[in-house]
Amino acid sequence: MEGKLKHLEFIQNLINRLNGNGFLIKGWAVTLVAALFALAAKDANERYLLVTYTGTLIFWILDAYYLSQERQYRCLYDQIAAQPETDFSMDARRYAYGRNTWLGAFLAQTILVFYGSLALLPLLLLLIFKHAF
Repeated sequence: MEGKLKHLEFIQNLINRLNGNGFLIKGWAVTLVAALFALAAKDANERYLLVTYTGTLIFWILDAYYLSQERQYRCLYDQIAAQPETDFSMDARRYAYGRNTWLGAFLAQTILVFYGSLALLPLLLLLIFKHAF
């Protein structure tokens, strides 16, 4: 039983790291979009918006990867918790199906709302400011 608890602890630590990485990526994405939008507004250069969208897409892809890995390890955790014995395997690839895939995570509701709004906000602000001045 002690070995099983240690194995579950290893998996939980990995899940926490993946979750932390996703959180950091979201923070960097917001920082990038805000900084590039500020530059675009200052220089009145709309090319910065293209860089904003490129950066947003890259962070979206990376965040979806971490979310898919996190989901796979959550499934592994559940399986290990249900078993009486453990083999200390950390291979979660067998759970890469359905919503646990990269595409499933890419289109996850929380990720879609976050990065979708992050992509739409600069465009909306640009349209508002363009018509206001």
